[in-house]
Amino acid sequence: MNAMSQQHSDESAGGKKSLVEMAYEQVKRRILDNQYHPGYQALEQEVAEDLGMSRTPVREALIRLKHEGLVELIPRRGMRVVPIVADDMKEIYEVLTSLESMAAELLARSRPDARTLEPMVSATRDMETALTEDDLDAWAEADERFHRALIDLCGNRRLAHMANTVRDQGHRARMVTLRLREKPAASADEHHQLLKAIEAGDWQAARDVHYHHRKRASTELTDILEKYRLPQL
Repeated sequence: MNAMSQQHSDESAGGKKSLVEMAYEQVKRRILDNQYHPGYQALEQEVAEDLGMSRTPVREALIRLKHEGLVELIPRRGMRVVPIVADDMKEIYEVLTSLESMAAELLARSRPDARTLEPMVSATRDMETALTEDDLDAWAEADERFHRALIDLCGNRRLAHMANTVRDQGHRARMVTLRLREKPAASADEHHQLLKAIEAGDWQAARDVHYHHRKRASTELTDILEKYRLPQL
């Protein structure tokens, strides 16, 4: 293969990778935003037409989303968005609580400086502002940023990958139940407690604070699913 052919091949491969990433991000966002609702089913070609893409990058994106537990692929019937039921959410939060509590411990052990923790501090500040303005969507976005920052800063890439995947699986349920819960005033206070423990390097307190924070949120969410008899999300 001559140099020009090699360059063309590399550019093609790079373009393909970019299209797959675009397809993955767009389909995933439609799922998380409930545009592709739980149980939604579509042929591969229909998804491709919706995105304005060819089938090849869409197929690869759907395979990736299947591995993340967001869709299932059905032969000759395309893809189906996997619904979440109350038992699923219980399992999701059990895993997420364990992973994020370990992330809190790891981050505290690393004794991060104030600059490193600024994304978490800023997210907590934005949560408080959103509550004063009764903007639950802004609150949820800031809360999501806080937890993603915690994971990203912990220093364990495998843990981060697993935690982000599990959190995405439960995202739809959290958003659907957001307005069925009491005003989430406790979360920002618990985030402040966690930040204080991390800044002090108190890894045991950081782990325990975050564990109870996630357990409380899990109980609230699963109670709502059962109270309102929501069969799936």
